[in-house]
Formats: sequence, C-alpha cells, structure tokens
Amino acid sequence: MSDAPAGLRFDRDGLIPAVVQEVATGEVLMVAWMSPEALARTRATGRTHFWSRSRQRLWEKGETSGRRQHVEAIYRDCDGDTLLVLVHQEGAACHTGSRTCFVAGLDAEAAGGPAGPPAGTPAVLDVVERVIQARRAAPREGSYVSRLLTAGAPQMARKVGEEAAEVMVAALTETPERLVAEVADLWFHTLVLLGARDLSARHVFAELARRHRPAPEPEGRPQ
Repeated sequence: MSDAPAGLRFDRDGLIPAVVQEVATGEVLMVAWMSPEALARTRATGRTHFWSRSRQRLWEKGETSGRRQHVEAIYRDCDGDTLLVLVHQEGAACHTGSRTCFVAGLDAEAAGGPAGPPAGTPAVLDVVERVIQARRAAPREGSYVSRLLTAGAPQMARKVGEEAAEVMVAALTETPERLVAEVADLWFHTLVLLGARDLSARHVFAELARRHRPAPEPEGRPQ
C-alpha cells in the first residue's frame, strides 16, 4: 500500500473500485477494481489497468480487443475509497460490444427498450461516430455511411461542400427548422469525412479549446 497515493483507502483485499467515464461525452463506461499496482501502471502508461478478481491477475483494458482507454485524469472521492477515471475510449468499452456496460435503465428494460443518450445533447455525436466506426470496420450493404466511405475522400469532400452550400441557402431564404436540418446534414457528413481520416469530433473540440483565449482583463477602467 505504501506506493499508493496518500488519502486512498483500499479494502481488505487491497482493492479500490474505479468508475470509468468518457471525458468527451460524460458517459459512464464501466466499473472495475484497481490494486495499488494497477493504479501505478495506469498512471505510468496513461492507459487503464485493473485487477481481475476472477483471474487474480493484473490486466490492461483492451489488451486482447485493442479497445484501450487513454486516461485524461484520475480523481478520488471525498472518502478516498472510490476512484473516478476520465478516459478517451477506443470503440466499445463493454465485452458485449456495447459502448458502455450500462446499456439500459431498469424502466427501459421493463419496457423492452435500451436507454440512449439524452435527446438534444452533444452525446448524440458520439453515437453517430460509433456507427461511422462500425461501418468503416465492417461495411454493410445498403448503408448510406458505407457508400460514402467506399466512395473515397474526393466524393465525401464534395458532399460536405454541397451541404455547406445548402446551409447558406437555408440561412438566407428558409425557415429556422430548415436551417437546423441543413446544419445537421452538414455536421453528419463532416463526421463521416473526419472518421475516414481516423479523426473525430473530439479533435475538433480540442482545436476549438486551443483557439479559445479569454481576453485579458483591462488593467484599469477609464474614468
């Protein structure tokens, strides 16, 4: 225990629960256990490592599937007995192939339907990107996304240009609803273009954050 950061409280088996959350969308992906060594490995490599209670050994998330978790930050709770690990997840986090292990609310299960991202939130971008990644890995006959990806970069770029032109027309001559619809088309085709280059909305968010420079406070107000 001496190698663990001060303030952490491991249980009698030398473990601490770790809640893993996608930093880009806020999704809770999974819960696993960390030993002091697993925590040390996670901090040293920048990728999540856990302790398997069933196999009694250390393991790295994605060591067989390739769907690794890249750590952005680690927090402890106020009691020091639970960790929150913020990550960028590659693909699905769950062994079942779902993005998150928490696939449905209890009420949704009773109604026979899985829980999705809240309507009207940025989390829907992650859902769209997962579809794009899936179609890129395994093209599906009849899929519009598969057709776009197969057409190649020039066709995808032309499509983005067409959608941008339609946004301009909608902004100048059409209703607010049409403008929203055309912007949605533009965003969708842009996500496909990014996905074809192994890029995502997260890279665009990072660039926007880099450009954002709060204006310096004036040293004094004019009298």
